[in-house]
Amino acid sequence: MFYFGSGFWSKAYRLLGYGPLGYDSCMSEPMLTCNPGDVARQHRLELARKAFRDFHVQCFWSYREETEITEDKIPFVIRGLREHGGLAGYRIAAELCQ
Repeated sequence: MFYFGSGFWSKAYRLLGYGPLGYDSCMSEPMLTCNPGDVARQHRLELARKAFRDFHVQCFWSYREETEITEDKIPFVIRGLREHGGLAGYRIAAELCQ
């Protein structure tokens, strides 16, 4: 059995539902492989969307709740979290900046 470990990438792969990468000992065909940059970008986008929903009343009250958060709008979410999100918002903004 393949062991994922406890690093960031292994958690990201499990979070997104990907199995072990590469070849499994009992399979003759390669399994799904994914670019680590895509996984990190997707994780960052999902975090920004969740932060927008969770902090909507506190930080983003003047914007519609159904606003679609794309990669282009992540700096907007970071700015709102830093200015009006308190300590929790500032910590999420710091995670988004990594």
